[in-house]
Amino acid sequence: MNWNPITSIDQLAQIKEASFQSPQVIFKHSTRCSISSMVLNRLERSDAPEQVQFHYLDLLAYRPISDQIATDFAVYHESPQVLLIKNGECVYDESHHGISMDEIAEQAAQTA
Repeated sequence: MNWNPITSIDQLAQIKEASFQSPQVIFKHSTRCSISSMVLNRLERSDAPEQVQFHYLDLLAYRPISDQIATDFAVYHESPQVLLIKNGECVYDESHHGISMDEIAEQAAQTA
């Protein structure tokens, strides 16, 4: 898994722009949550779809960015949470035990 860490709000505009070329996934991770750690581990052991770029947000260290993600993509904040961005919009989001690489791949293929 090749994560692109999100450390500034400016990166959200770059992710939006890149989503017009290929699907973008944002994974919001709480480093203090055992469910979030389990989901992260499950994602990292899975085969990621090649056409999708994956971005990682440590939401405890960068809570203002997490808040901006909720605003920019019109989603309710959850943790852990995965968002699939295509053509500048969130076309799929899931949280907690519902997060799986198979579902991400399926949703990315549908929106590609």
